[in-house]
Amino acid sequence: MKMSDLSPDSLALAASTFAALGSEQRLGVLQTLVRAGPEGLSIGELGQRSGVTGSTLTHHMKILAQAGLVTQTRQGRSIICAAVAYDRVRALSEYLLSQCCADCATPSKDHDHG
Repeated sequence: MKMSDLSPDSLALAASTFAALGSEQRLGVLQTLVRAGPEGLSIGELGQRSGVTGSTLTHHMKILAQAGLVTQTRQGRSIICAAVAYDRVRALSEYLLSQCCADCATPSKDHDHG
């Protein structure tokens, strides 16, 4: 996914992804999954580690999955949740910084956005 162009489509995609991250609990769930690595966590373990359980966790996982940030796969009797969109999160940061200082008369030399 490339969001470096500032087309209306990329703006809408960025906005919907940021909206999915716009909840403290959802951001915490995603952070917990990122910390767990590519193997992910069972839904029960994710609930314990994130402090979000039951239908609330199910709701947040649905939103994160629709945004393409996480996956849920059945393994036997367990549901394994994993963060999958490391590139997408990086692209969101690059999207925000792609136009940094574009309208400044003199670009700042005091910061670097990598």
